[in-house]
Amino acid sequence: MTQDSTDVEVGGSKLRKLRERGMDAATRAVPFKSTPDLTFFHPPSVYDFRERTEVFGPISDVIPSSPVFEMYPVGLTSIADYLEQNGYDVQIVNLANQMLSDPDYDAEAEIRRSRARYFGIDLHWLPHCHGAIEIARLVKKHHPDAPVIFGGLSSSYFHEELIEYDCVDYVVRGDSTEEPVLQLIDRLERGGDLQEVDNLVWKDDGEVVTNPMEFIPSQLDYVSLPSYEYVLRSVVKYGSLKKTLPYRNWLDDPMTLLLPNRGCARDCTFCGGSKSSYERTTGRTSPAFRSPEQLIRDVRDITAFSKGPIFVINDIRMGGPDYARSFLHLLEGADVDNQFIFELFGPADEELFELMDRATADYSLQLSIESHSEEVRKNVGKFASTNEAFERTLEYALDHGCNKIDVFFMIGLPHQTYEDAVGDVEYARHLLETIDDGRIAPFTAPLAPFLDPGSPGFENPEEHGYRRLCESLEDHREQLLQPSWKYMLSYETEWMNRDEIVDATYEAAFGMNEVKYEFDVIDEPTYEEVKTRLEKSQEVLEAVDEVVDLPEAERQERLAQLHEELGDFGEYSICGNEELTWNNDGFRNLFTLGKVGLRVLLRSAKRSRKSDVVAKTSSNTARR
Repeated sequence: MTQDSTDVEVGGSKLRKLRERGMDAATRAVPFKSTPDLTFFHPPSVYDFRERTEVFGPISDVIPSSPVFEMYPVGLTSIADYLEQNGYDVQIVNLANQMLSDPDYDAEAEIRRSRARYFGIDLHWLPHCHGAIEIARLVKKHHPDAPVIFGGLSSSYFHEELIEYDCVDYVVRGDSTEEPVLQLIDRLERGGDLQEVDNLVWKDDGEVVTNPMEFIPSQLDYVSLPSYEYVLRSVVKYGSLKKTLPYRNWLDDPMTLLLPNRGCARDCTFCGGSKSSYERTTGRTSPAFRSPEQLIRDVRDITAFSKGPIFVINDIRMGGPDYARSFLHLLEGADVDNQFIFELFGPADEELFELMDRATADYSLQLSIESHSEEVRKNVGKFASTNEAFERTLEYALDHGCNKIDVFFMIGLPHQTYEDAVGDVEYARHLLETIDDGRIAPFTAPLAPFLDPGSPGFENPEEHGYRRLCESLEDHREQLLQPSWKYMLSYETEWMNRDEIVDATYEAAFGMNEVKYEFDVIDEPTYEEVKTRLEKSQEVLEAVDEVVDLPEAERQERLAQLHEELGDFGEYSICGNEELTWNNDGFRNLFTLGKVGLRVLLRSAKRSRKSDVVAKTSSNTARR
C-alpha cells in the first residue's frame, strides 16, 4: 500500500490509516485555489447532439435529465470528496448540462483550458457511451500526456473493450471506487506498482492488465454519499456554480438525493442494477448500506442549504425491517421540514406508512409497478404480487398522510404483449376511479433506448424472450446515432418488435393523458400540450421512417429539414413538464448557500493547517 500506512481494526472492520502523502497539507486546502489535480468531465449522451439530427424521443421523460442525460452520477461527488479528504484537489465539470443550457458553450475550449494533471470520465449509464469516448478523445487531443480514467457500472461491464481505446488509460471497476481511484492517483503522483491498485484495468507496455476486484466495501459510512459538502466547497473553491450543477433547472427546482445503499437484493429482468448484474459487474453479492445514523447526518447536511424535496433512492426496506424502522425513528427525532420522496419495490404494510407519516412533515411515493399484469410482473421481479396487494398499499399510504403517489408503467417487458402494454391505461383508470382522491398520478414510458447489459434479459435473452440488437460497446455507440428513438432501441421481444413497442408507447401515452385529464390529475393546458407533442412525435417518426432508406446524402438533407421542424421534440413528449415535480421551497436562500460553502471551505483549510502531517482514515477495506 502507501508509504507510512498502518492498518487498524475498528468495529471488526479493517481501516487503513494513511499518513500525509509527502506533501504539505497546508498547500492542499488553500481557499479559492483554482487549479485541480483531477477534473471529472461528465459527458452528454451524444457529444455533438447540438449539430446532429437524431430524434431522441421519450427516452428520458420520467427522470430529471433530458435526452442528453445531463445528470451526473452521485458517485462523482463521493469520489471527489474522498480524494480531497486525502489531499488532492478535484473539480467536477458537467459538460452535458452546460452544452444543453448554453448553445454557445464550447466544450472543447473548456477541455483545452483545463490545467488538471488527471482527467476522469464517467460511463455509468450506457446512454453516455458515445459522448464519453468523444470527450476522452478531446482530452487526449489537448492533453496527450495526461492520464484518462474511466469508471461507472457501464465502464465496469465493458472494461475489456473500453481499455482498448487509445484515449482510455485506466478503467476502475466496481460500484465503490473512492479508494481504488485514490490508490491510482497516489501511485501516479509518487510512483509505485500499479498492480497493487484494487479493481484497476490498465495497460503495461501495450498489454492489458486486469487487477483483482478486491475493494468491495461491506458498509458505506466511510464516504459521503452524495457529498453536498464537496459541491458547496467546490463552488467557492473554483468560483463556478454552473459547472457543478447536477442537471438543468436544478437551481429552480433543487431536488437532493439520499442513498442508503449500493447494490440490490432484487433481480429485475431488464435492470443493469439488479442483483446478478452487480455480482457479474462489480463482484458485489449483497447490498452495502449506510447506517441510519449516517443517513440522518446526510439529511442535516442537505437541510443546511435546501428546503427542497429529498429523494430517498431505493427501497429502505432492503436493509430489513429493523433498518427501515431505525431510520424513520431517527428522522422523526430530527424534526426536518423538507418533503421526502420514497421508493418501494413491493407491497408494504400499514406500519411503514404510519412511521413515514410521523417521521416527515410531508412525503410522497414513487412506485415503479411496471405493468398491471400480475404475470408480467412475476417475470420482471418487481411488485411480484397481486393487484389487490398493490392497491391495498396505495390505500394505506393515502390513509397515512402521503401527499402524492407516482405510479410508473413500462413498455418493452418480457411476456408483455401489445394488449398488456396499452391495458395499463385501463388499470390506471381503475385506480383513479376506485382509490384516488387526486393524489395518484400514473405514467407510462418505454424501456429505452437500451436493454441494460448485465441484466438477466441481456445476459440470457432467449430465456427471457429478448432479441438483442446490440452486444458490444461500439454497437451501442453506433445505435445512439440512429435517426430516431425507434432505431435506437437495442432490443425486441418475442411479444413485440420495435414498431410495436413504439406504437404501444404512443397509444398508451395518449390514453394515459386522457385518463389523467378526465380525473383532474392534470389541467387542460397540460393535457393539450402533451397531446400536441404526442401528435408531433408520431408525425416526425413517420417522416423519419419514410427517409431512413434514402441514399445517404438525400437522407441527411431530409433529416436536417425535419430537425429544423422539431423544436424541442423528445423532451417530455409523453408527459407534461411539471408532472414529475414536487412542492419545492428551493434553497434556504442563495446567501445561505454561499455562506455554507465558504464556511465548509474555511473549516477544511483551518483543519489542514493545524499540523504539518495529517493522519487520514482511508476506508473500510472489506475484501473477499
